Formats: sequence, structure tokens, C-alpha cells
Amino acid sequence: MIMNLLLRGRSAVHSHRLLQRSSSHSARSAVDSVLSTFRSICGEDGISLGEAVREQHGKDESVHRCCPPDVVVFPRCVEEVSALAKVCHQHHLPIIPFGTGTGLEGGVCAVKGGVCFSLRNMDQVLDLHQEDFDVTVEPGVTRKALNAYLRDTGLWFPVDPGADASLCGMAATNASGTNAVRYGTMRENVINLEVVLANGTIMHTAGKGRRPRKTSAGYNLTNLFVGSEGHLGIITKATLRLYGIPEAMVSAVCSFPSVQDAVDSTVQILQAGVAIARIEFLDDVMIDACNRFSCLSYPVSPTLFLEFHGSEQSLKEQVNTTEDITKSNRGSDFQWAQDAETRNQLWKARHDAWYAALALRPGCKAYATDVCVPLSRLPDIIVETKKDLIENRLTGPIAGHVGDGNFHCLIVVDPKDPEELHRVHLFTERLGRRALAMDGTCTGEHGVGLGKKVLLHDELGPKAVQVMWDIKNALDPNNLMNPGKILQ
Repeated sequence: MIMNLLLRGRSAVHSHRLLQRSSSHSARSAVDSVLSTFRSICGEDGISLGEAVREQHGKDESVHRCCPPDVVVFPRCVEEVSALAKVCHQHHLPIIPFGTGTGLEGGVCAVKGGVCFSLRNMDQVLDLHQEDFDVTVEPGVTRKALNAYLRDTGLWFPVDPGADASLCGMAATNASGTNAVRYGTMRENVINLEVVLANGTIMHTAGKGRRPRKTSAGYNLTNLFVGSEGHLGIITKATLRLYGIPEAMVSAVCSFPSVQDAVDSTVQILQAGVAIARIEFLDDVMIDACNRFSCLSYPVSPTLFLEFHGSEQSLKEQVNTTEDITKSNRGSDFQWAQDAETRNQLWKARHDAWYAALALRPGCKAYATDVCVPLSRLPDIIVETKKDLIENRLTGPIAGHVGDGNFHCLIVVDPKDPEELHRVHLFTERLGRRALAMDGTCTGEHGVGLGKKVLLHDELGPKAVQVMWDIKNALDPNNLMNPGKILQ
């Protein structure tokens, strides 16, 4: 049966590639006719037809394979983005926005060829209002670059997906990460967006220059574009919330004899109202990989990485409550990281989990998939997922932002083994459906991209998906913005 499925899959892939080649050839012909116009807009060095550059801009960190764009353009301002988009609209050329390429669901793949808009040259921090705790950035500004810019102001931007992603790209995918349990996702931290639509129109989702902390004025267009994955427009500016750097920070590591004990502790800590900043879960396979890769010596068992932010007095209360809860669930004594250098080393080890997982099987590739469920269902889904991985002979360390119900499987797979690839595909679909059965979502922060279009349909239902299509058709009737993603 598996061999029949593989043969049918190969036939479908072959047919899909033939369609891709035909579509891409048509797009290349159209691109050839507008190259001189592109050069007049952004200069000779503002476009690239080089194979290496196109390949680089046609893939992200996912396992999805597809054709590179036909040309990459490097606009320097929103006016150039608008002018280039108008040319693409006139000639029916697909438009694919590109930030840093750190996505995990194939969101930058040029499935129909076309023009990649690389936004790295738009890298200015434009407006900082320290007294109002907000800042406006261009799409080439990454989260690390922004926090380096803010270093002497007493402010920071806390949304931290791990990778040094572009902030506008983070808005496009509604990224979150380790701090989301306290500070929220990008959706809670974007105040206004400047967006270039498919026809080149420049719009501001909350009004030009507006930056109120709340509004009841009309539809919430800002949140419409947060998480739209380049499917509705190109984000060229983002106004973001900032936060004061906490007076004190302290991190701790605590190991447990079972997954159930660790996840039960997470749920109980949140139920107790502890204002914890980070609470990250690593299963035994993941902590073993991190120990090897980052030269650590933590017990090889389910583990929580925790971080507390606040005043000295509030930290004592938070830590005491958390220690009581973890001990009641058979947790070990805390291993502390109080000074900044030790804390940074600890969280670097957590952020390097991707590379640690890859090191388990040299020469293989990693595929990260994520789901999110209500907190009360976390123990069930993680235990069931561990069992599924073992039964199907898959190497899949688990790491998660369990404070908001979100976790990842970092599956390490041999890309040359079709049978193993098939088992991975079936596992990821089961995981997504398992999350849906527990009233969760098929993706907590990676986005839909290419890989979860079927699951999105099952999650939202046909009526909601049709409304999404209606919005897409209203803003982009020719389906030029990042075609082939999100919606089937």
C-alpha cells in the first residue's frame, strides 16, 4: 500500500512540476519584457537574475521544494515597492515578499515563478517614541537589530521566535516564541502597518501616522494583515509596541521524571497566576541533543526552562510559588542562571535546539512542525505525540512554548529515503488533526504556507475559508500576491 501511495505521489509530483515549468516559462517571458522598467525604478544593482541569488530567495528553512523566482528585485523605499508592484500588476507577474528567509512552511517559495521582492535594503528604524513605548521600522530591520538600537533607552521588543527574523516578516507570519506567554504574539504588539497592495496602492491599516494603543474605529485591518503571509500585500513599515526592560531577571532549569509531571507543572503555574515571562518544555530526546550540541550537563529527562521578570520583591514571590508547584510534581531543585551572561548561554542553548536536533543524524534534514492546544490538553497531546513518534520509528525531539499551549516537533529525516519521508508526512498530518480534535489549531506560529492548506480548511470550515477567498479576491483579484500559499 505504501509503495502504491509513493508511486501515485511521484506521478502527482511529476504532473505538478510540468505545470510549474509551464507557468514559470510564461512568467519568465513576461519578466524579460519588463527588466528595463525594473532597472529604471531601482537601478542596475537593484535587480538580480543570477541563479544563486534566485535560488537563495526561493527557499526558507522548510523542507518544501519548488522553483526559484524568475528575478529578484531590491527596492530601497516604499515608493519603489509601489512602482515595482504596479508593473507586476500590469503584466500579471506573481509577487513574493522576502525578508530573511527564516520561515518554516515554504512561505517564500515561488511556486509560479515571478518576482521576489527582497526587502533587506529597507533597514531603517524610522520613528522612536520613548515616552509612548512605540517604534516604527522598515521591513529590513530584524528583532536583534532593533533591540541593539534600543539598548541605551531602557526599552526592548520582547517577541522572540528564536531566529533573527525581520520584524515585518514576523508580522506577516504572526510570529511569537519564548516570551509570548507574558508579552503576547506579534498580533498583540503591532499598532499600525504600511502595506503595498497587489496593484501598487499604498495603504496604512490604522491610518497614516496613527499609533494609539487602542481603537474602535472601523474594521481591524491591522490584524487582517498580521498573519496574512504575504498573501494580501507587502508590509513596508510596522509600528510596534515596546516595553520597559525589567528591573530584574532570573532563569532556572528544572527536570522531571515524566512528560506528564512537567506539563502538569506548566498548567498549574499558569493557573496560579504566576506572571512568568518564559516557560519552555524540552523532552528527554531534545535535552540530550542540547547537552551534546551546547556542552551542557542537564539530566536527560523532560525539562522546563523558566524565566521570571519583575522587581526583586515580585521575583521572590513568583519563584517561591513556582518551586512549590514543581516540587509537588516531583520536579528537581532549580538550577539557577542569574547573571546576564549565564542566562544568555542558557537561552542560546534553547534557541540552538534546531541545530542540536540536526546533529543527532548528520547528513539529514530537519522539518519543524508546530501545533497549539488549550492548556488543559497539553499533557494528553504531548504524551500521545511521543508515543506516535516511537511507534513510527521517527527521530522527533519535542520543544515547546508550553506556556501558551504551543509546541514543536523537530523531525530529523533522511531526504533520500522516500519511505521515511512518507512516514513523516503521515505523522505531521496526524499531529495536526490530533490538535484539531483537542479544540486547538494546526499551527501556533509557523503559519500555513504550503504545508498546512488542507488542515486549515478542516480547522476553519468551508464558510470561513470562502470568506478568506472573498477578501483575497477583493484585494488581489488576479491572485498575484504570493500565489499557491494558505488557501487551496
